[in-house]
Amino acid sequence: MTAEPTRTSPTRRLPALDPDRVRALLLVGAMVVVMWVVEAINALDRYRLNPEGGILPRHVDGLDGVVFSPFLHGSWSHLIGNTVPFLILGGVVALSGLARVILVTATVAVVGGLGTWLVAPGDTVHIGASGLVFGYAAYLVGRGAFTRSVLHLVTGAVVAIIWGTTLISGLVPRDGISWQGHLFGALGGFLAAYWLGSRDRATRRAPAGGSPSPGARGKPAGKKSTEELLAELDAVR
Repeated sequence: MTAEPTRTSPTRRLPALDPDRVRALLLVGAMVVVMWVVEAINALDRYRLNPEGGILPRHVDGLDGVVFSPFLHGSWSHLIGNTVPFLILGGVVALSGLARVILVTATVAVVGGLGTWLVAPGDTVHIGASGLVFGYAAYLVGRGAFTRSVLHLVTGAVVAIIWGTTLISGLVPRDGISWQGHLFGALGGFLAAYWLGSRDRATRRAPAGGSPSPGARGKPAGKKSTEELLAELDAVR
């Protein structure tokens, strides 16, 4: 009778999330945290921050609202209504990396904010993250048309199915609703999709190795140039 060591099946580990994606997701989460902290301060101060940090159409001192208005809201319900879609849609954008979510957010904020500043009625104050939400949604819906990626097309279709009705209704002019912010935020999202999506497609089409170096031309098959060997050694480090 012999005793054999017990064999345990190897533990399966989930693949680690790419650090760049983690940083991008943390950025989206941090923006939401800032929104909630600002709302708490604003509510205690009877929302005096809104006219100071909101977008004041065609007032030079209201241009800073392009940066600050997404973090200001008119009530807790207003903030809650924006938080859920912001986290979901912003999180999906963030899966493309930190640089991508920064570029998309900046494009949407600038186009949406300046558009609102130019065309909205002059006696109004525009606040809220809904412009960014509309921009994220428009970016995700339009991205696939420029990247021609099946995954992006499917993602855009899902976003359109879930949020399509809300997006359309948000563009209808109504009192108390910044439809201008929604409209120009969505426009900023489509512009970001065109700009970044076209760039992504061009990058995929470009040859992986680029043009051959002069020293590589005419060398015997199976032999590598000095430049190639150095490049491989550098890649191993």
